[in-house]
Amino acid sequence: MQQTGSPDDWWRSAVIYQVYPRSFADSNGDGVGDLPGIARRLPALKRLGVDAVWLSPFYTSPQKDAGYDVADYCDVDPLFGTLADFDHLRAESRELGLRLLIDLVPNHTSSAHAWFQEALAAGPGSPERERYLFRPGRGEAGELPPNNWDSVFGGPAWTRITEADGTPGPWYLHLFDASQPDLDWTNPWVHERFRDILRFWLDRGIDGFRVDVAHGLVKVPGLPDYTPSPGGSMGGDTSDAPYWAQDGVHEIYREWHEVLTEYGPDRVLVAEAWVNPLSKLANWVRPDEMQQAFNFGYLETPWAAGPLRSVVDASLAAFGAVGAPSTWVLSNHDVIRHATRLALTPPPPQGAGIGPRTQPRPDTAVGLQRARAATAFMLALPGSAYLFQGEELGLPEAIDLPDSARQDPTFFRTGGELYGRDGCRVPIPWEAGSPASGFSPSGKSWLPQPADWPEYARDAQDGVPGSTLEFYRAALALRAEHGLGAGAIEWLEFGGPDVVAFRNAGVTVVANTGAGQVTLPEGRVALTSEPLADDRVLPGDTTVWLVA
Repeated sequence: MQQTGSPDDWWRSAVIYQVYPRSFADSNGDGVGDLPGIARRLPALKRLGVDAVWLSPFYTSPQKDAGYDVADYCDVDPLFGTLADFDHLRAESRELGLRLLIDLVPNHTSSAHAWFQEALAAGPGSPERERYLFRPGRGEAGELPPNNWDSVFGGPAWTRITEADGTPGPWYLHLFDASQPDLDWTNPWVHERFRDILRFWLDRGIDGFRVDVAHGLVKVPGLPDYTPSPGGSMGGDTSDAPYWAQDGVHEIYREWHEVLTEYGPDRVLVAEAWVNPLSKLANWVRPDEMQQAFNFGYLETPWAAGPLRSVVDASLAAFGAVGAPSTWVLSNHDVIRHATRLALTPPPPQGAGIGPRTQPRPDTAVGLQRARAATAFMLALPGSAYLFQGEELGLPEAIDLPDSARQDPTFFRTGGELYGRDGCRVPIPWEAGSPASGFSPSGKSWLPQPADWPEYARDAQDGVPGSTLEFYRAALALRAEHGLGAGAIEWLEFGGPDVVAFRNAGVTVVANTGAGQVTLPEGRVALTSEPLADDRVLPGDTTVWLVA
């Protein structure tokens, strides 16, 4: 594992691997991944060389949004197993020396959650209604939504209820799907319940939480109308949206920080916060709040030398100003896989996805070459890096999913105008010659796997020189050996406008984002994202690590 001098701050330089449970490994043949399947595959992640595993939601849920619609925060959905299965998974990860983080979804619950069902039953003016953002409608008879806000998934962000006596009732806010009502975080009752939830899982031995929509939760009083800028991430410009990045969220995370401190100095909170600029995002990781925040500004940076250098400088400056490490990430369960995205210029907006009608079609070979080069650049940076399951196999986005198979709410709420996120969530391949490429013993798969998935399977790449899997293993081993996550960078002026180069902990990193060749400086080639015909010449879309 990466070491920074103390196990308490392991997260400062860790490589954290995201597991999307329903698409990782299915143990019982129902076509959906589960906790026993994850536990069985943990040794493969240890061998890959990561330090921690982050699990996307596995809680009790109607699965209207793949588990991000939580109906019980303190139990496991039978789709994924049981609490005993979770405890076994935790024990296995500890035995392997892998830290374990889990998702927490505090902005909204499922409409099937007992809290919301009690609110509906209790009626107007009740304390139960005050758990959520119910508001009277506008218009003569309240027939219009309380404001003009749109859902991130498309369509209005409000749904009107019918009272028990059959009369039209108020509207409730849902920044996402109608099955995901937003909680009212001005209510102390909500604060108390979530402190209880934190303790429930910390008592089971987890190392921390990735916090979904960590820039949400608090809304501007009065809920004023707002029209976002086109193409903004997570619903619009975070600079002025009355439902994103409000100052009140910080008091919530200070409360949570205190809870985690009760369990020791090594527990962490990680923010999923689509906040710009980076200097504002750094507020989430001040010393008394969270430990990390996802660097989506880096994820969205094009494969180009100038922008890459700028975002690295801005990231290190912003996070360093509050004493936090920067994080680096290229793919996750909400974005087009970077082995495809980097072949699209420009890529679609976050959440839009790609599919059969997307033109022009991305070039798979170009995408994978750029993805490997971008990964080599990222893993050499100081701070903590996140990997998304399957990227170590070079998996591209699954583009040709039939409309009948799609499940993302974005696809349905936009009438198919946006494809959404299903393409990055297709179950991953393990063994080329097995049913469902080793994902499921029955051959079932909740999203259909592309016909070429077997060629990406882990066993087809294991031990094969030059494979993407072996490239990742080599990069992670060298990152740990040289302590790059705990290092510091020195920029090198070298190679022209398409080249970005730096030195970190004795390793010289040169990334050629252009098409031309570049003569390399002195040094032994320790890692290269693509085979070199000549150790002194770096081709385009390739990154190399050199050591003395």
